[in-house]
Formats: sequence, C-alpha cells, structure tokens
Amino acid sequence: MDDNRLPPLLIALLQSVLYRDIDLARWQALLDLQARVRDYYVIIGLELIVDEAEGYAYLRQRPVVEGAAELPRLLPRRPLSYPVSLILVLLRKKMAEFDVTSSDSRLVMSREEIVELIRLFLPDTVNEVKLLNRIDTHINKIIELGFLRRLAGQDQQFEVHRILKAFVDAQWLNEFEQRLTDYCNHAQATLLSEDAS
Repeated sequence: MDDNRLPPLLIALLQSVLYRDIDLARWQALLDLQARVRDYYVIIGLELIVDEAEGYAYLRQRPVVEGAAELPRLLPRRPLSYPVSLILVLLRKKMAEFDVTSSDSRLVMSREEIVELIRLFLPDTVNEVKLLNRIDTHINKIIELGFLRRLAGQDQQFEVHRILKAFVDAQWLNEFEQRLTDYCNHAQATLLSEDAS
C-alpha cells in the first residue's frame, strides 16, 4: 500500500522532534504508519522513539550491537555548555514539580522565571545587562535544541517541551551532579590558590 504521507513524515522526523499538539496531521500519520517508519529507520541505524502519552516522537542513534558493523553517526552529539546544562536540569526539576502540583499538561514559564531559576547558580555581577544577555543566549540555545518554544505573540513566555523528560533522565541528572561537584571543587581550588598568592 502506497501512502503519500510517508516521505514528508520521514523527512520531518530527520529534521526535528514531532509534537502531537504542534502538527496533529503528521502525528496521526506517524501513528498510522509507525511500523513502516520504524522499518525504514532501522536500515540506516536509527531508532524511532514515540511517547504517545506525552505526545512527542524523535529519532536516536541505535546502540551498536555486538558483532554488527558500526554505521556512521547520522545524529550528531551536541556538547552542552555548563549554563545550558544547568538550565536544562533546573527546567526538568521544575517540570517534575509542575507535574505533581498541576493538572495542566503544558508548563509555561516567563523569561523572568527562568532567569530567577538560574541566577542563584551564577556568580554575582554588577553588570546586570550583560548577565541577562548571556542568559538570553543560553535560552536561545535551548530553543534551538527543541526543549523550549516561544509562545506566539509573547516573546517573554516559553513552553517547556515535555521531551525534556526523555533527555534529562535520572542517569543524565546523576552525571550532571558529578560534573557540578567537579566544577565546584575546581572553582574552590582556584579561589584558594588565588587567595594564597
């Protein structure tokens, strides 16, 4: 059976995450054609992840199977800066709190709320404008990564995409906490060596 919805769906998934609430027609096509989509991507070493409850789907590189030939990486790994990682962790924790206290499925935060979340973890500065510009740069990076979306007509309001739960899981949080401890130890050692000299 030929379905003209398949090629645009395959391309859309290669380009970004597919969200039910943003593109309902493609979401329905994915549900209808899920087996064919999976079969297509498995050939090129990708795995389709669909979370019907949360309403998103994305691709990830399939783990290498022992004894099988390793395919070239199609989906690049993106190293994250400390501030971007920190914001993602704080947004993930905020989402966990939101899920417990709210019946709404959409977490919407203002720019000011995000700034306040991260401000506690950044060094004090007298140049508030420079700090806010830096935070805006980090927010834009998170939008580019697909974890935040500006609300239409409201530049200072952001929806936190639920896919954040899939990427910032318990293992990621543990690894980040270890990096945070290492970072704090390094910063402390640097301060002590500066005080000694």
